[in-house]
Amino acid sequence: MSNGQQTRGQSKPFLRGTPTDENTVQQALKFFGAMILVAFMSFIVCSMTSFSNNILRIGINIVIETLIILIFFNKGADMGTEGVSRGEILFQHIQKGQEASQSEKRIPFHPAKGFVIGLLGSSLFVILALLLALTAERQMTGAGTLPTWMESYMRRSEISDALAGYSQSAAVSATDIFRIIIRLTIMPFVSICGAENRDLLLTVERLSPALVLIPAAAYGTGYMQGPSRRRKIHTEIAENARRRRIREKRERRARITVPKGPQQLN
Repeated sequence: MSNGQQTRGQSKPFLRGTPTDENTVQQALKFFGAMILVAFMSFIVCSMTSFSNNILRIGINIVIETLIILIFFNKGADMGTEGVSRGEILFQHIQKGQEASQSEKRIPFHPAKGFVIGLLGSSLFVILALLLALTAERQMTGAGTLPTWMESYMRRSEISDALAGYSQSAAVSATDIFRIIIRLTIMPFVSICGAENRDLLLTVERLSPALVLIPAAAYGTGYMQGPSRRRKIHTEIAENARRRRIREKRERRARITVPKGPQQLN
């Protein structure tokens, strides 16, 4: 495809941009902020939906994850539509002989641009998820705390060594920090597993690099809908114009065929 792109239906040719432009980093930062906001909101909602009924809990968290996907899909679609619009304007300017800078020519729609923005925006979470996937182990149940009536036995040398594990707190490791961050990012999947299913939680942590990329994939897929959304807008504009012409034509005919009143006699 060269400078312009012509699609079926009511559409306009547009200049095709490049996968990256001067706004890519800014858009990636906005995507990153959106991921943090959505993760925070999903954490609150998922915490409120921790039902003991497995079917109800799984169903609600699937709905939550679906809503998250739709949010990023629509954000990408809006961005893609705007990119096509910019491409249409630049194409018209070039057709009229007006100059356009190279930076302006990079901004319009390109099929890969949404995926690039999504990947850059989620790159920090992807790196942390990869580190978690490589270091994650099945979490074991802790030893717990000693009852108060056994504290006196801790001072007896013959059994204090056996009870020493109850008085030692495990140090927080880097994996624990990665786990907290990534679980917040993929909270619906964590809630689907349930806190007691440690084997399934381990599987989710091993798959977390792919799960973290779901918003980016939704954003990129939505961005690719830009041409079809823009075509729909042009179709609606043309349809409204056609209806207006038909209405005006009917009104003119009605004015012409209105019977005149009886002529006055001189």
